[in-house]
Amino acid sequence: MQKRSLGGAHYLSEGFSLILKPGIRVYVIVPLLINLILLGFATIYAFSSLSDWYQSLLSSDSSWLQWFVSTFEWLLWPLIIVSVLIVVFFLFAFLANWIAAPFNGLLAEAVENHLLGERTQSQPFKPTAFLGDIPRLMTREWRKLAYYIPRALACLILFMTPLAFIAPFIWFFFNAWMAAIQYIDYPMDNHRIGFTRMLAQIRQQRGTSLGFGALVMLFTLIPLVNILVMPVAVAGATALWFDHYREGESSIE
Repeated sequence: MQKRSLGGAHYLSEGFSLILKPGIRVYVIVPLLINLILLGFATIYAFSSLSDWYQSLLSSDSSWLQWFVSTFEWLLWPLIIVSVLIVVFFLFAFLANWIAAPFNGLLAEAVENHLLGERTQSQPFKPTAFLGDIPRLMTREWRKLAYYIPRALACLILFMTPLAFIAPFIWFFFNAWMAAIQYIDYPMDNHRIGFTRMLAQIRQQRGTSLGFGALVMLFTLIPLVNILVMPVAVAGATALWFDHYREGESSIE
């Protein structure tokens, strides 16, 4: 099959068209409900906490901090809102991915079957095999979490340094990279591609993967639209994997 040459950002729109296909729609329901519940709570929490936090800065005992906040309010508010939304939504989306990981694996498999031209609706659901895969999938999520935490802490430290003005941008692109890893990993894990090998393959086409992850992050910040991000991203990442990573698979760990 000839490999298509498409930019990473394109695959999110392709993911949306894929989840509407017969035989794939059924695998979208559970991840969609999980995302709806968790991101709904995330939105309420973010906006209820943001105002209180800003008021605490204005009432700080430090006079220079009060002056700085009041003087640069026009600049701080956009940065604060974007930073808080990215942190809260990504963390809740990360939790949603943990809960939905087994269902996302099924969705990635259905999308791959569709791209191969197979009849995905003919693939029977096997509860025993599904339950048997859960320990492996949870172990994989732990690997991603262990990769994420130290790098996230390093990025967050920037907010407390003189480089704080660029911290939101670094934080965004780091989380865009993590979004690419999170979603491209589903089809790779279905084929038992080891975590280390998966990272090496994604780095080989860093621009394509980062473009995809950045668009995922942007749509995660849009209310209502972010509800659809997880299943659309799984489908889009599977298409990206199908076009760019499928050849030369390896189970190297």
